[in-house]
Amino acid sequence: MTRAVRLSAVPDTGERPLSNEPVLRLRGVGKRFGEGDAAVEAVAAVDLDVRPREIVVLLGASGCGKSTLLQMIAGLESASIGSIARPENRTALMFQDAALFPWLSVADNVAFPMKMAKVPRAERNRTVAELLAMVRLTEFADRRPHELSGGMRQRVALARSLAQRAELLLMDEPFAALDAMMRDHLHDELERLWSNAGFAVLFVTHNVREAVRLGDRVLLMSPRPGRVVEEFTIDIPRPRRIDSSEVAALSRKIGNRLAQTEGEGGDHG
Repeated sequence: MTRAVRLSAVPDTGERPLSNEPVLRLRGVGKRFGEGDAAVEAVAAVDLDVRPREIVVLLGASGCGKSTLLQMIAGLESASIGSIARPENRTALMFQDAALFPWLSVADNVAFPMKMAKVPRAERNRTVAELLAMVRLTEFADRRPHELSGGMRQRVALARSLAQRAELLLMDEPFAALDAMMRDHLHDELERLWSNAGFAVLFVTHNVREAVRLGDRVLLMSPRPGRVVEEFTIDIPRPRRIDSSEVAALSRKIGNRLAQTEGEGGDHG
């Protein structure tokens, strides 16, 4: 029997949540593309909670449905089955591509969601200045995206996400296209901003070390149809270094389990 799909919203009170109630709750969420014999089941019956100030990482091989799951949470894809509850107007999304408006300055890109929300100009300007200082791009406020490096563009995208006063930040492999040094730097930046601002994060990656470096919990997804098959709690104290022995040891353990999961099959077609 197919259950009704529900995408509901946690009421926006304007304040960070004080309880430990989940800011994101998924129950039995699945996605099927196509109809009949040609139908492809991309995601199968995922249950998931993300709590305030928690970083949860979805880890899996390419094609396992983790990005599809994130898009359903963001409302960019409709779920075929299950229910999703997330913060109303307080959910931000970052892609692998920074997705900046090329004709706008750095400052105007960061201000854009506030402008759409009709935030007064004085408040917008104040918030933009604070956010650019947080991501260390104050001196680039008047530059256009083509004048920035890839890492700088991702920092602008992160600032734009925070401009929405996001309670939940959805991140779809946002650092995958960057070199290792810049990726490590942005891990540090994200952790610093997360520590100060107190938002929750659901982060998608296929990079095991990145998952261990960032996550409070790592959820391992199976090959298609994607489902959560194992959960790892990461007890390594913060701040973490991606080249530390603790991160390396746990990455090997999770990487071995990921390889086993891929070997166990699923629909690879």
